[in-house]
Amino acid sequence: MHKTSTINDVARLAGVSKRTVSRVINGSLSVGDGTRERVEKIISELNYSPNTQARGLASSRSYLLGLIYDNPDALYLDDVQRGVLEVCSQLGYELVVHPCRYRSETLVQDCFNFINRSKLDGVIVLPPVSELDHLASALKEAGRPYVRLTSVLLDETRHSVVSDDRAAAAEMARYFAQLGHSDIAFISGPQRYKSSTERMEGFKLGLSAYGIELKPERIIEGNNTYETGIECARQLLTQQPLPSAIFANNDQMAAGVLKAAHDLGIAIPRQLSVAGFDDNLLASRVIPALTTIRRPVRQMAQLAASKIIMDIEHNSKAANNVAAKVAPTLVVRESTARFAEPAA
Repeated sequence: MHKTSTINDVARLAGVSKRTVSRVINGSLSVGDGTRERVEKIISELNYSPNTQARGLASSRSYLLGLIYDNPDALYLDDVQRGVLEVCSQLGYELVVHPCRYRSETLVQDCFNFINRSKLDGVIVLPPVSELDHLASALKEAGRPYVRLTSVLLDETRHSVVSDDRAAAAEMARYFAQLGHSDIAFISGPQRYKSSTERMEGFKLGLSAYGIELKPERIIEGNNTYETGIECARQLLTQQPLPSAIFANNDQMAAGVLKAAHDLGIAIPRQLSVAGFDDNLLASRVIPALTTIRRPVRQMAQLAASKIIMDIEHNSKAANNVAAKVAPTLVVRESTARFAEPAA
């Protein structure tokens, strides 16, 4: 029977102590590059896989990270998990996910029950739950490592990865204005979410730079779902005159706008330009493909995982040095076009 390699084998062949092998496995920055490369080479040659449970017993850690979320967008959640797991797989951690209810009165206790039950080393918190300062305060007071993904800086940089949604929405406004659109509608997300207010304020600011007002009757609040995108679009597209462009708070609702316009016989982009936010998988697959804002969700998740593992391993200075802000970018596709006067 094939003998399973042990940490003793790795240490002996690499000519180092077991403690040094352990430091390499745990991603410690105290190991020199030459030593690290030699140990990693032996680990690869032996196909050595450290036992997570044994590592946890030896270090009083579980090597488990938690992901706390309340977000109806499955594509967003999938991107986040992929990004976190890419870092976890390199550094020997596993991921446990936990859905919760953003508006629950027992949310903080529910999150702590999850953390304690799963014996987590730390948690990554997604919007909109990440926007709750009382949860962050409770985690900080309890000494629980955490990182928040948000659309505006709400915490110390070691606890934050921020997407600059305000600037991105302003970029979308400039794009519409430069296409000649002036009668523009906006389908917002829930206004209790900071991400929704950041995007709306950024869009308004971007339009105002061109002397364009986002009129109150052209703003309708949705719930970031495909179905509410359809409902909100129907309300906007039965107004007279029709807006010449609609910007939706996310791609799910923008896809709903495409559906409503199709049902009403409104040609996109000839009669109506439509844009979304996120650039998830859906955006490039609907017809016509959506112009949108590409939010680097996977990169944000990778940064969050790197930060929290550094924090767990008592390297908060390094966690502070990891980038805390990412810049979403405009992606132009077939759903937008230059404004054309309606036929008489």
